[in-house]
Amino acid sequence: MDLDTCLRLVLLLQAASCSPGLLVDVLVDRYDVPKVCPREVRTEDFIRYHFNGTFHDDGKKFDSSYDRGKAFISQVGLGRLITGMDRGLQGMCVNERRRITVPPHLAYGSIGTGCVVPPDATLVYDVLLLDVWNTEDKVQFRTISKPASCSRSTAATDFIRYHYNGTLLSGETFDSSYARNSTYDTYLGQGDLIKGLDEGLLGMCVGERRVIIIPPFLAYGENGNGTKVPPQATLVIQALMVDVFNPKDDVVVAVKEAPEGCTRRTVAGDYIRYHYNGTFQDGTPFDSSYQRNSTYNTYVGMGYVIRGMDKALQGLCAGEKRRVVIPPHLAYGEGGVGNLIPGSAVLVFDIHVIDFHNPKDPVEIRITHKPRECNTASGANDLIRYRYNCSLMDGTLLYSSDQYDSPSVTTLGANKVILGLEEGLKGMCVGERREVVIPPHWAHGENGAAGVPGSAVLLFELELMELQKGVPEGFMFVWLGDIPDPLFNALDLNGDKEVPLGEFSEFIRLQVKEGKGRLQPGVDVDSVIKNMFDDQDRNKDGRIVEDELKIKDEEAEQVRRDEL
Repeated sequence: MDLDTCLRLVLLLQAASCSPGLLVDVLVDRYDVPKVCPREVRTEDFIRYHFNGTFHDDGKKFDSSYDRGKAFISQVGLGRLITGMDRGLQGMCVNERRRITVPPHLAYGSIGTGCVVPPDATLVYDVLLLDVWNTEDKVQFRTISKPASCSRSTAATDFIRYHYNGTLLSGETFDSSYARNSTYDTYLGQGDLIKGLDEGLLGMCVGERRVIIIPPFLAYGENGNGTKVPPQATLVIQALMVDVFNPKDDVVVAVKEAPEGCTRRTVAGDYIRYHYNGTFQDGTPFDSSYQRNSTYNTYVGMGYVIRGMDKALQGLCAGEKRRVVIPPHLAYGEGGVGNLIPGSAVLVFDIHVIDFHNPKDPVEIRITHKPRECNTASGANDLIRYRYNCSLMDGTLLYSSDQYDSPSVTTLGANKVILGLEEGLKGMCVGERREVVIPPHWAHGENGAAGVPGSAVLLFELELMELQKGVPEGFMFVWLGDIPDPLFNALDLNGDKEVPLGEFSEFIRLQVKEGKGRLQPGVDVDSVIKNMFDDQDRNKDGRIVEDELKIKDEEAEQVRRDEL
């Protein structure tokens, strides 16, 4: 048999031993007791409770806090209540219901009270306890959950954003930020909150959950707050810290991964391409370039991005990864961005730099291997064969000549490749290898190309495989030595004063073989010679005579480059 049942039986036996109306002590019937009772009423405690008061004899109601529309508030054990209630309320729990029977000598005695309670009346109070507190109470808080790592906790003068559910001690909800789908945003420790919250929210980490119990005198006190918080109400706040910053905060940068051998870092005026994940301090994502499968591209330090990011993007290496924490006054401030970013939100960016360049950058050439003998170097109009790998600066391979059956072929100066690659292929010896960094204004520009992102810096790994020296633009053949004089006699191999196509072709091939002349490379030899012959056969009779022969000059003084 538990103590409550035993006490109840004792009181009932005492009542039974006396004639009705002559109870010697208070009779307490605890007919509804909560399973959990963290605190019981003690002497000098203040309590707030509802009650219905009836007469024992006929059950007629003489008073009710429900009828008055507000709970009754009093202090226990100091004579502010009738003696029977002072005794009957002891040990009571919040949300407990009791029926307290008070004999006349512990109520209003032989006098009664006016026309409400007659003399010698036994009174029955049906009580529901709503709240209990003491003037010695302090703010209590209990941490429900806390993140494993906490680099910063809330302090006075910080600005915080938090969610909360607010209930009375009895469990009745009076407010919730979740119901409004918006955090409560305020300064901490500056009197913008009730005193108990100013205290209870101190020392919290972002992501931490707390239950904070605030006595009435550190909450809304005697006046309460509107219709939801009655006077002298203890408040229970379940708080989740979402965000914290201080108006004096600056951008915080943590390097997560730094590439080795970084020879250049971003400065104001550079153009940068980077990937990012954007989250709030509690880890909730709000944006990601990865989800769009496209880097974010912008100028650095020129006001095209929020101030905090403009600052954080300086001093970076290509390939570097950083975490950037930006306070709201260096981000989107109190206004936020629509439904995407709430006002006064701290933003966390995990960024990965893909590449950067400056609009004034030239093509950068690094020779990685050069043969010992290099007598001839590539130049304008030369036909070359070369191997290449084309990658982004983060190592992503875009194209490779190894994907094809043979090396790539081009004529330098013929606008067959991007300008930067043209620059990188000039001055190479056969067997030479180079790394060539090409900024986008020397490559595919802002729009990119098939498989090449816009504004991408490209890295070419080159190896020159074959070189055929070329001829000036518009020429099909040039002399490499002295021109035979007279030229027609040299052409007329059989001395019959006329030169048909076959004889012309035999002469030109002989000059090339003996190193005295050079044909346009990369074009069918027979076609080139036929075109040269046609140029000289002015009457189109299939043979050249001396009067038809004419030398074409590129420049008058450049005799060595004359072409038939």
